[in-house]
Amino acid sequence: MREGSAPNFCPPTEEGIVFTFEDEEGEHIDLEFLGLILHEGKRYGFFFPVDEDNPACSSGEVVLLEVTELDEEDQPAAFELVEDEAIAAEVYEDFKKATADLYDFE
Repeated sequence: MREGSAPNFCPPTEEGIVFTFEDEEGEHIDLEFLGLILHEGKRYGFFFPVDEDNPACSSGEVVLLEVTELDEEDQPAAFELVEDEAIAAEVYEDFKKATADLYDFE
């Protein structure tokens, strides 16, 4: 299991965990879970889009989703795309710092 180097980072319990999300148009997209960042009292999930050409555990652009709902065990149950570019930039910087030993950021 991967471990982060920051207290505000929650890594996945195992590598290669893929979730299927449905967008506003009813289209399904598979996203590999890379971890959560806690930022100013909110939780943000980082995901990597996967398909036949980009399987889990590969690399590329990430998708940032804010956790909008928790289940009875305080686990993320619903997500929403982060549209505020300033917040997205702050959270991405936190993610890069927390995972510098895990991922190569160019």
